[in-house]
Amino acid sequence: MKRFWKTVAVDAGRVVTLDGRPVRTPGRTPLALPNDRLAEAVAEEWRAIGEELDPRAMPLTGLANAAIDRVAPDSAAFAAGLARYADSDLLYYRADQPVQLAERQAAAWDPLLDWARRRYDVHFETVAGVMHRAQPRATLTRLGDAVAALPPFPLAALSPIVTLTGSLVAALALAEGAADADTVWNAAHVDEDWQAEMWGSDAEAQAARANRRREFDAAVLFLGAASA
Repeated sequence: MKRFWKTVAVDAGRVVTLDGRPVRTPGRTPLALPNDRLAEAVAEEWRAIGEELDPRAMPLTGLANAAIDRVAPDSAAFAAGLARYADSDLLYYRADQPVQLAERQAAAWDPLLDWARRRYDVHFETVAGVMHRAQPRATLTRLGDAVAALPPFPLAALSPIVTLTGSLVAALALAEGAADADTVWNAAHVDEDWQAEMWGSDAEAQAARANRRREFDAAVLFLGAASA
């Protein structure tokens, strides 16, 4: 799509407008944001567009569309799907060899699990290897309740953070301010970083990781603004 508008604004209902007309989601709903901070951040994406609209360069708009069209109509179902990660979180599955990798995992992952134990009064089953280990029902219920308590816009942001990191626990720590973005990102890539140190990393893998990091950072920005 070619750029056809001259002015971008936010109206009194926090709807992003182009030349006074509301931007609409793919579902044809006005793009209304929950607070001024997020509305301005999304509007700024539209202001930054050059001659052609590239949705890949507008991650905040994409997340807002998802919040309105996919999450809000049935946020309980969306939250329940995301909460399933509580039973197979990255942080549960540890290496036993080499010892150096196991130590790195423990240093990065144990503080996040310790925070969740205190925050939600839960127990986690950790295991050496990748074979699934079921988590206690109370743990799944309490983490699920924490996800379900989030409004649609933070939920929309939490989803890519969980899928990109493989950790619901780390994503909740980020959402509640118990961990920052770099801590969560680095924790999610302990194994990958170890492999790169041992065997090297090619340009394609580095580019893919950079793309994932941009998507992660956009979701973190959206989450912070949506929760403000």
